[in-house]
Amino acid sequence: MKQLINRFLKTKPYPTPALPDNTRVYCIGDIHGRHDLLVKLLSQIKRDAAGFSGRVLMIYLGDYIDRGMQSREVIEELLQNVQPGIEYVYLRGNHEQTMLDFLREESVGRSWFTYGGQATLASYNACDAKIPTKREDFITIQQRLLKNLPRSHFQFLNNTLFYYSLGSYFFVHAGINPDLSLSRQKPENMLWIRNEFVSEKKPYEKIIVHGHTITDEPELLPNRIGIDTGAYASGILTCLVLQGDQQRIIQTQSANSPPRSLAAKA
Repeated sequence: MKQLINRFLKTKPYPTPALPDNTRVYCIGDIHGRHDLLVKLLSQIKRDAAGFSGRVLMIYLGDYIDRGMQSREVIEELLQNVQPGIEYVYLRGNHEQTMLDFLREESVGRSWFTYGGQATLASYNACDAKIPTKREDFITIQQRLLKNLPRSHFQFLNNTLFYYSLGSYFFVHAGINPDLSLSRQKPENMLWIRNEFVSEKKPYEKIIVHGHTITDEPELLPNRIGIDTGAYASGILTCLVLQGDQQRIIQTQSANSPPRSLAAKA
């Protein structure tokens, strides 16, 4: 009886980092309209992947748009820069969800403007520098966006995924509800959750790889890996490289700062 009780009380172990054999993942954090940094990082990744003949996946964690001034260019880059032999996975961030919501309901515009939506609208020539105050103004902006948004861009945004799982990793934009199993997660949490997730130390079924919560350096923890380094403001865009049980980081910075490639610490 005592052994049975001890078994239930025993702390659940953290997942062991693992991917299928001969597989490499490049996972890119929140871009937020920094097309310049994205181009640099993709160039670094191309050099890093040269000579690797196995399965390569590029996983983007969402928040391609807003805050930075090149949201349209970022989406176009993702659509056009597709290399043969590479599998691409595009996750949805809360900013993409808000943009999709605004296309359906103009009232979303008021909150969208408070966290970077104006930069995206400007990139699609859908609004000027004036901050709208009336419902009619938001309707006008919504109609301009619907007119100027290329169909391919809308399809890209609408087809993004809420999560992706591979090996011992679970990729998601914001994180997960710590109290629910991975199979019971809801889109709202995967897009928006923050404090209750990042403060949790317990093991999950898989290692959660996420963006959304900005940190000065990538956080490589036993239960989660956060790679949002605030590119739109810091000039540092981060890529997590996974292969087998290995984890490492590639980063690129704005002009006058050298590219960074760091060995990840467990």
